[in-house]
Amino acid sequence: MEPTPEQSPHHAYPDHWEADVVLRDGGTARIRPITTDDAERLVSFYEQVSDESKYYRFFAPYPRLSDRDVHRFTHHDYVDRVGLAVTIGGEFIGTVRYDRIDDTGRPASAPADEAEVAFLVQDAHQGRGVASALLEHIAAVARERGIRRFAAEVLPANNKMIKVFRDGGYTQRRSFEDGSVHLTLDLEPTEKSLAVQRGREQRAEARSVQRLLAPGSVAVIGAGRNHGGVGRTVLRNLLAAGFTGRTYAVNRAFDEGLATLDGVPAHRSLGEIDEQVDLAVIAVPAHRVPEAVADCGEHGVQGLVVLSAGYAERGADGRELQRELVRQARSYGMRIIGPNAFGIINTAESVRLNASLAPESPARGRIGLFTQSGAIGIALLSGLHRRGAGLSSFISAGNRADVSGNDFLQYSFEDPDTDVALLYLESLGNPRKFTRLARRTAAVKPVVVVKGARHSGSTPPGHAVPVSRIPDATVSALMRQAGVIRVDTVTEMVDAGLLLAGQPLPAGPRVAILGNSESLGLLTYDACLAEGLRPRPPIDLTTAASPQDFRDALAEALADGTCDAVIVTAIPWVGENGEAETGDGQVLAEALTKAVAGGSAKPVAVVHVEIGGLAEALAAASSTAAPRPRTVTSAARTRAATTATTARATTTGTPAAQATTTGTGTPAAPEATTAPATPDTTAPEAAPRPGRIPAYPAAERAVRALAEAVKYAQWRRQAAVPGKVPEFLDDTIDEAGAAALIEAQLSTAPDPRGRPLTHDEARELLGRYGVDVRPTLPAPDPEAAVDAAARLGYPVALKTTAPHLRHRADLGGVRLDLADEEALRRAYGDLTDLLGKPAELLPVVQAMAPRGVDTVVRASIDAAAGAVLSFGLAGAPSELLGDTAHRLVPATDRDAAELIRSIRAAPVLFGWRGSAPVDTAALEELLLRLSRLVDDHPEVVSVALEPVVVAPQGLTVLGASVRLAPPPARNDLGPRRLPNY
Repeated sequence: MEPTPEQSPHHAYPDHWEADVVLRDGGTARIRPITTDDAERLVSFYEQVSDESKYYRFFAPYPRLSDRDVHRFTHHDYVDRVGLAVTIGGEFIGTVRYDRIDDTGRPASAPADEAEVAFLVQDAHQGRGVASALLEHIAAVARERGIRRFAAEVLPANNKMIKVFRDGGYTQRRSFEDGSVHLTLDLEPTEKSLAVQRGREQRAEARSVQRLLAPGSVAVIGAGRNHGGVGRTVLRNLLAAGFTGRTYAVNRAFDEGLATLDGVPAHRSLGEIDEQVDLAVIAVPAHRVPEAVADCGEHGVQGLVVLSAGYAERGADGRELQRELVRQARSYGMRIIGPNAFGIINTAESVRLNASLAPESPARGRIGLFTQSGAIGIALLSGLHRRGAGLSSFISAGNRADVSGNDFLQYSFEDPDTDVALLYLESLGNPRKFTRLARRTAAVKPVVVVKGARHSGSTPPGHAVPVSRIPDATVSALMRQAGVIRVDTVTEMVDAGLLLAGQPLPAGPRVAILGNSESLGLLTYDACLAEGLRPRPPIDLTTAASPQDFRDALAEALADGTCDAVIVTAIPWVGENGEAETGDGQVLAEALTKAVAGGSAKPVAVVHVEIGGLAEALAAASSTAAPRPRTVTSAARTRAATTATTARATTTGTPAAQATTTGTGTPAAPEATTAPATPDTTAPEAAPRPGRIPAYPAAERAVRALAEAVKYAQWRRQAAVPGKVPEFLDDTIDEAGAAALIEAQLSTAPDPRGRPLTHDEARELLGRYGVDVRPTLPAPDPEAAVDAAARLGYPVALKTTAPHLRHRADLGGVRLDLADEEALRRAYGDLTDLLGKPAELLPVVQAMAPRGVDTVVRASIDAAAGAVLSFGLAGAPSELLGDTAHRLVPATDRDAAELIRSIRAAPVLFGWRGSAPVDTAALEELLLRLSRLVDDHPEVVSVALEPVVVAPQGLTVLGASVRLAPPPARNDLGPRRLPNY
């Protein structure tokens, strides 16, 4: 929307204030600045507001707006006077306005930093969170324009508006003056306001997905009269699954006399349906989709599943069609799954929805599945069905133009029917938000992710998302930090999901192995060692073992306190006639199920070779097991939402007991905590039938799934006690001084790409954060080198700093331990004879540091993922092997400790082969200081400390490079908004 000529060109229409938001009930709305073109909309909106609401807004009866009022409320300079509107279908449903005022309450301009604010929401839309969303956005606008406080006058009876201000989380002051409540809000975001904002975001986005997955009625638009075809297939799948709601077939090509199709009402348009339609499945050609979306929007449909193809996967023109589809749907308050989607499934008994192309609805289970690929979705559904596993929900998002994996995590976090979330992702639209949501969800239930398109270097067709330059290894490390179980293949995802959904989390890495094959036991033993587990010697029951022998041995292992998990290996046993008996898996399954029927706190997995029907029998046995009660309190969700770490399960006794969880890894009874984002109520979960023993056809697959469960359980235990940034750092950090240096450096180089700092500039900036970089002195000739050494003191090092030779000791560009002038002159001559002239080499002299282990510490900012802290050993081997660890910034003391211990070469730091252990405490402190620097100053977009020599006592930073640039825009801060790709 363009500004009119009446508006000052200096304050052009701020289109970056436009935003799509999800309201409390899961519907969407658009927030945008009010313009002079909105006069008629404003009058129409005001006419639909009740007299009571008008009275609360103007403190007097105010039946209609005068022409002067309309002019005032539609003409803004977007600086001192700003108005925002919430629209659905192009019409206003709520407005907010601020006017900058001075200390006396009169209209003012900058530098006055206070504004009077007032809201008005249409009565029919009150209670949907409209005012709360407006407050977030108008507060962000005000901060952008230099306003630091809002003042508001509210009548005491206007409890709804008082609650909006009170619940916003901002620091506020309240007084009673002249018959009204005077409120003053400080607009600086606080930890509480951010928690409130994210809590509202979580509930709204979860509700928006829940509305899609649990509709009361479904219309299939494009269901054809002929059998086959996408629309008719979805309609038949809906009926075959036993959908509990109302179903309609819609096709404008239907004959007027056609009353039903496959037994459901048939209509030419949604307007012919007398009842509310909650969900529309659109299966028409792409050029007819806009007409169908408009029909849905005009008749109150809440959400869309668009199966139609022909969008962003077809190139630039299709991408623009896709964007227009999203804009159109959101303008009516609808969310979209798709386009190019495979469909959605909800197996809840109260819903039984199969609005997908899957011919058979999966059994009811405890696994939630999200995929960005229809083909992968088909494979996963087939694999889970073949292994007897069930699903709670399934979303195949296709091009993921709107509803994404982030939305699915929001839904899975609080869904009582989901114990494990499986996601196949090909792109991450908002990596910062994904990491935050995944960490919170992983605190209460496992999240397993397969990331496709890892090495293609491009975004998959149809996925219009921001490009991230961080390598896949970094993405994997950041997922691990957030508690995500990252696996490489969809087969591994199913393997891990089956174990996590049916078995408790292991208390540690100790594994008991038992079975009737010594060879298979040894293979399992070796696989455990390869995965970092601690297996006990396999127990060989011999090939003569009966199912009762398996039962007794398993029961004994489960009662043994020296193991944390059990793997049962089984091959067909030999009968009396000497022939292998490959079938009765049923008997063995019953024996194993009875062994764990007492409610074991240890996970059990089975590795079998050619035992017919065993996996199916184990799955069937679990379906008749007595359900275990499971309850998740909102306190668990609150702790996860506010700390982004984990909820600690209430436990007693030994550390092993502290890792024990019920059925699937969800805490049995999280302790209560206080936070503003989530009310303290208990949400009982539907009673599942857990205890399913997963079966695997290969030892490696079972062990890999168990190893992932062990690492996840360890993350849960560690995350129960959040790390922190040590307070002592504050005494040695000059944040203001560093900010002044950065501002001065950037002001001299207005280039938006920024500029690298010189060695001395980098030393000064790092020194403000307590990071001492050993000085270097230039040595353009031998005499200068000798003078530099005299100033620094022998012994010294002579190094080249030319870019092509930097940190390349293997090329001879570094000479160490030069004890006197003679040695220095000789080294200088050798260096220039070997590598070139001094002007090309740029040699420098530096005092020698105590011997130790050479390491590399880096921090960089990726526009999509955020600031990342990295650590590894210096040298070619580490670079070749990719042996570098990563953590998101800000890093805690625990993150720093884990960072240096997570590289494969970490033993070198701790006394490998009899060497002296180095000062890892000093190294951890360095990591924390660097983390603070880039977190406090996002203009520091890149820092590399190389090498950092870590000695038995202390460390020395020998080289440092820093790059400054205007900070990239943050897409995870500010008011709530849906992405627009």
